[in-house]
Amino acid sequence: MAERFDVTVIGSGPGGYAAAIRCAQKGASVAIIERDNIGGVCLNCGCIPSKALLASAHILTIAKNASLMGVEIGGLKANWSKMQARKDAIVAGFRKGLTGLIQSNKIKIFRGTGIVTAKNKITVQGSNSAEIEVKKIIIATGSVPIEILSIPIDGKNIISSTEALNLDQIPKSMVIIGGGVVGCEMACIYAAVGSKIAIIEALPNILPFEDEWVGQLLTREFKKLGIDVITGKKAVACEKFDSKVKLSLEDGQTVETEKVLVSVGRKAFCDSRTIKALSLEMNGSSIKVNERMGTNVPGVYAIGDVVGTTYFAHGAFLEAGVAAENATGGNACIKDYSLVPRAVYTFPEVASVGKNETRCKQAGIDYTIGRAFFRANGKSLAYNETTGEVRAVRDKKTNKILGVTMVGSAVTEMIASARVLLGSKEPICEISFAHPTVSEALKEAWEDAFGTGLHAPPKV
Repeated sequence: MAERFDVTVIGSGPGGYAAAIRCAQKGASVAIIERDNIGGVCLNCGCIPSKALLASAHILTIAKNASLMGVEIGGLKANWSKMQARKDAIVAGFRKGLTGLIQSNKIKIFRGTGIVTAKNKITVQGSNSAEIEVKKIIIATGSVPIEILSIPIDGKNIISSTEALNLDQIPKSMVIIGGGVVGCEMACIYAAVGSKIAIIEALPNILPFEDEWVGQLLTREFKKLGIDVITGKKAVACEKFDSKVKLSLEDGQTVETEKVLVSVGRKAFCDSRTIKALSLEMNGSSIKVNERMGTNVPGVYAIGDVVGTTYFAHGAFLEAGVAAENATGGNACIKDYSLVPRAVYTFPEVASVGKNETRCKQAGIDYTIGRAFFRANGKSLAYNETTGEVRAVRDKKTNKILGVTMVGSAVTEMIASARVLLGSKEPICEISFAHPTVSEALKEAWEDAFGTGLHAPPKV
């Protein structure tokens, strides 16, 4: 006999579990279906494990430079097995806690693959098969890595980010195909622990979704870490040997390496049977949705990577809140995706929100920028973290701040403050920032955009 729920969510990643909990908080009876581990890609083989390894790599990098600050440390080495064990423990702890949180909200968890067979019916296929009748459905089935047909992933010599997070040993060398978020973060991890790293990016700059200066600055810093960055070239073929791979680039150049990490992005994933049964409208592999996260089928919503918008966990959280509100009788919408912060946890970090210079140029906006450099920031100097800058973009016509881009230490922690201040017409003179703090650079760039910065020369 079929079980009945007000809302059923397919997928327990950041969007899925957030939507389920929000619906439960509004009094709905809720089920969540998960075919793998609770928490989805983000918790199990994405955001959390990668940041755990990045944190260990960051500590190692700081220790290597400790002598510059008068601290002598000897015998430094990366204990890879301990780094991996710590990462695994963090993931396991979060997974257990999240499972308990879902259950404490009286949400029933079904283990298996959820297939929508009709507008109000779902079949769960797995060890505990079930039939569900539901009033509203939220699809949060996530994404999968994009593969290169000529360089197929085998999980051993040619790997995806999932395998890269779980290698038994530190490879002597690794070539990373793709200079996006994941590729750049993985480069920082493995360069710090001693691998010889090269990034191959087909576009002119790494992190190509950011302004050109960001990729150029990061490339310079990567070279200091021993990371070789090759841009404007594609990897087109490979030959595999027992312990190495030979990659061929489109210009005839070849590169030999122990491991190849294919990191050219992710694509939305939804089971084809669900798409067919509902006659879902699609944008390629992504489910087409409106600003209310509704699909073309009334009562069916989609959120997170499966709709191909931000590919960020916090973007999925935002969409989850909107879908949950609407699935329980509300009327919420998302109006501007540029207000979802973008964060990259490299060495140094990159963070941005709103419109950057590139987007302003494309939109024909007459703008000016304000800048502040971390080399002139008291706390950054004290902590020997002087790389990078903050740029604030001001619309000359409306006098509003449209966006902020930052490169530097801890900027992923500062970007939320920039988001709160977006749209302001004031040089925020009345807001007091503690001194010395890294966040003072945000105020300096903001005021410089209005030509009132205290520590910047007058604009000509």
